[in-house]
Amino acid sequence: MIHYSISYTFPNRQLIDFELKFTPQQEITFLQLPAWRPGRYELGNFAKNIQRFQIYDEKGKTLPFHKVSKDRWQVNTRNVSSLIVKYNYYAAEMTAGTTWLDDEQIYINFVNCIIYPEDRQQEKYRVQLRLPDDYQIACGLEETEKFTLEAPSFYHLAESPMVASSRLTHWQYEVAGHRFHLWFKGHVWLDKEATLSDFKRFTQAQIEMMGDFPCQDYHFIYQFLPYKAYHGVEHFNSTIIILGTAEEIRQGSKLYREFIGVSSHELFHTWNIIRIRPAEMMPYDYARENYFTTGYMAEGATTYYGDLFLARGGAISKLEYFEELNKVFKRHFENFGRFYYSLAASSYDLWLDGYVPGIPNRKVSIYVKGAIVSLMLDLTLRKHTQNQHSLDTLMQELWINFGKEQRGYSPQDIVELASRLAGKPLDAFFHYFIEGIIPVEEELNALLRTVGCQLKVRDSGSLSERWFGFRALQREGKLVVGTIEPNSPADRVFSKEDEIIAINGQKCNESPDELLDDGHRAEVTLVRRQKLMSVTLEQDGKTYFKQYTIVQRDDASEPEKKNFEQWLHCKW
Repeated sequence: MIHYSISYTFPNRQLIDFELKFTPQQEITFLQLPAWRPGRYELGNFAKNIQRFQIYDEKGKTLPFHKVSKDRWQVNTRNVSSLIVKYNYYAAEMTAGTTWLDDEQIYINFVNCIIYPEDRQQEKYRVQLRLPDDYQIACGLEETEKFTLEAPSFYHLAESPMVASSRLTHWQYEVAGHRFHLWFKGHVWLDKEATLSDFKRFTQAQIEMMGDFPCQDYHFIYQFLPYKAYHGVEHFNSTIIILGTAEEIRQGSKLYREFIGVSSHELFHTWNIIRIRPAEMMPYDYARENYFTTGYMAEGATTYYGDLFLARGGAISKLEYFEELNKVFKRHFENFGRFYYSLAASSYDLWLDGYVPGIPNRKVSIYVKGAIVSLMLDLTLRKHTQNQHSLDTLMQELWINFGKEQRGYSPQDIVELASRLAGKPLDAFFHYFIEGIIPVEEELNALLRTVGCQLKVRDSGSLSERWFGFRALQREGKLVVGTIEPNSPADRVFSKEDEIIAINGQKCNESPDELLDDGHRAEVTLVRRQKLMSVTLEQDGKTYFKQYTIVQRDDASEPEKKNFEQWLHCKW
């Protein structure tokens, strides 16, 4: 067994002390700190948070070591019966994937800060925490003794974050014989019974679709913060979700809908990516990037289902579901990287620039376009099989044949399974919309029509967007050019971050729209890299920044209405 002791002295310093102890099995031992964390497919560089690092033998003698990479250490352990590693970790970042310490709590994502002996990830890990007596622990791991957690492997430990505090609120509900726990750190303004009712609704909808649930107990662990925040990360039998501001999380608010939406999303991850996983990640290699091209399945399908289960369970209405779907459409159609980079390529390059804006128009989101493609695949399977098969069926088969078997799927496995369910080859669908950059609008609209809906397209209400293809925004008291649609009039004369000073000789303050009229030209005075200059915008007869929304059709046929009800599980 690998032993860890965790403690701290002055929480205001936000330094957590770690002591690792184990018996070496080789003459040379390598120690590895994870280079990334599941749920965030980019290198984390967690080693930058280590301030002190020392290694001792069983007699307390200091052992020399050699750092062979930014997060990997080598030590000679010949004739060493017990190796002790002592280090501290700076815990001062509050997100759903980081580690935090203050005078009210200790919050640890073990994957950030637990060093493991290489090639010994399958052994048991025991973690003893030195905490104030009135603290309690919220965690998916078993607490074998007070403040002692045990994990059957490092993989399990890395997927089991914890919060310990004397100020935790705990709620619980049951569905299908499984216990679901809600832990809150922070002030809770929610109505308990109404909240648990909504959670039961989407939980039951998920379990009914997937056939069973892989955990006896599941833990929703929340940090409700006094400032704006939104982030969630999935884990083996738990999730960490960060939300704020806490006072705004009340029944009926927009933030409440986000609260139940992200909770549904993370719960579905318990099957999808935690257990139903790409072959490239079976198991996770924590020492380096795990490149994969099926992010549309891992994250896109989960994004699609997160809100869909709210509607199917009755936690939100169909109109509220349409509002959530329209947010997805807006994010996708205003991301002009869709013209240049495929969904598969964007998945692979998550490890490069997936979570930062990057250069203009380079990539698409596996979460956003992935959700749209999941909707399209769902409706495609329903169309070809008269609702006998759907994305539901595909997920069920992935669970039975891959998730339960702990076998990773390949991109071709998904294509073959979808084709078999459809009763016809779907290679073209994957080639066009996942591996290629074919626009989705036409096919998406055709598929929505099969369920009595359509993709409504209208021009932007902003003149600068509609006529000239640019969006301006206020930044530090300046009006600057933000997003530019490729091949628009603005794309021919503007650079991103140009500061707009005047339009047609008049000073521009709040918005360019206030100075634009029905004319086909606009003279713009701007500052670009400290240089004052003037450019001319000329309309080209096209409109830009088109807006796309889903609406029900007044002329929908009875079969289409039935298809709608089969899809959304609610009345037309």
